[in-house]
Order: sequence, then C-alpha cells, then structure tokens
Amino acid sequence: MTSIQWAAFCKFRDAFKLKTAEWAAAVPDLCELQACAAQQDTPPYPIETPVVYSRDFDAVTQDNEIKLIVVGDNPGKDEQREMNRRYLVGQSGKIAEGFFRRNPELGIDFRKNTLILNKTPVHTAKTGHLKYLAAHSVQAAQLIQESQEWMAKATAQLHQTLTEETCCALWLVGYGELKHRGIFALYRDTLCAAYTGNSAAWEQVQVFRHFSMNSFLTELRKLSDAQQAAGALCSLNERLTEIGTTHRREIFGMRI
Repeated sequence: MTSIQWAAFCKFRDAFKLKTAEWAAAVPDLCELQACAAQQDTPPYPIETPVVYSRDFDAVTQDNEIKLIVVGDNPGKDEQREMNRRYLVGQSGKIAEGFFRRNPELGIDFRKNTLILNKTPVHTAKTGHLKYLAAHSVQAAQLIQESQEWMAKATAQLHQTLTEETCCALWLVGYGELKHRGIFALYRDTLCAAYTGNSAAWEQVQVFRHFSMNSFLTELRKLSDAQQAAGALCSLNERLTEIGTTHRREIFGMRI
C-alpha cells in the first residue's frame, strides 16, 4: 500500500476496533438474544463473540497490496469463535478462497490481497436471525441499524481512498437482503450516498450472490455456458464484471 492507503487503512482499523467494543457493550443481553434466535432452527453452540472484530486486520501490513474489498453479510458461527474471530472462515470462505486459488489469472490471493468486511459485525448463526434480534430488543435494533450505517460509510471512505491510488474493486456479496425491505437495505442506501460525486470509484462497486450454497459459482458458470453457446470469447474478469455490474444496477438502479 502507498503511504496514503496505509494511513487510511490504519484509521479504519483502529476506529473499527473501538466501535466493535462499544457496540458489544451497548446491548448487555445480546448473547442471550442471539442464543434465543438460534434456537429457532439451529443446533445449540457456544456464543463467544457477539460483535466480531476481525483479527485479520491486525495482521495487515503496509507491504500488503490490497486489490479487492469483499463485504459479506454478518459473522456466523465459525467467525465468532474465540479461536477464529475472522471473517469468511466457514464453508463460504473456503469456496471463495478456492475460487481465487483456481483462477490465478485474477492475480488475487484471497487472504493476502483482500480485505474482508461485513455489513454489520453483529453475530447471528444465520443472517435472517438479525430480524429476531431487532424484533425482541429495541437496543439490538438500534445496534443493527447504527452498525450498518457506520460500516457503509467507513467502508466507502476506505475504498475510495484505496482506489484513488490503484485499482481496488469492492464486491458486495449477498444479493437478496440488499433489496427493498431487506435486512441490509439501510446499508445499501447509506453506501450509495457515500459515493456521491465519485463515479470512478462507484464503477468499481459490484454486487454478487453469496459464495455459500455455490450461488456465486453457479451464476458464473451459467453465464460462461451461455457465452460459449453464443460463440462469445470473454475472459473470467469480463464475466465477473458483467455479473457484478448487472446486479449493482438491479440493486441500486442507474445511480451514476
């Protein structure tokens, strides 16, 4: 990273670490609420970190070349474990890591050239459980809203600084809950507003389906098959751009 990029990352990292500690203290019964939410459809498991700051940020150095920011939904069971406290370390993370490893032409090492963030650091076993938290606690509802707004603004600011110096894409992974009335509609609207006047950086924002359940890979494969059937020769990067841009326009409209 350049000195400007490194300063921007350090500012984000330090502020995020403080905010996660603040958010964890804001709802004293958050662990209890998360356990009750999980009981609906998830086997019992120990809740160790109700609001997750990723340890991966502490391992980043100025020597890291950040080429991509990936924004998932929120930390799940694996991510909140004390032994991990890192994002995308479960099945979805393995799929993502394997995808980039099998496609070296993209020039991205998923664990070295990527910053992995979430739309909120509030843990739930399943993303849909965030609705349970919000419905059963005013404090939890406020936390989920505040954390989404903060994450959207801070992520947009970091991304725009990184991409001023070198090309850095931002992938919003998770399509459905960004839609109208989705859990992350507030994140969507806040992020969009944060790019006002910066069309160059906004063009680097792309939207994809989840890595989980192979949704991401399935959609990519379908496009590849369709293009081959039509006799079109497109690179992997071109196919990714087509999918990511199409979904961005579906979610955000023709903003710029």
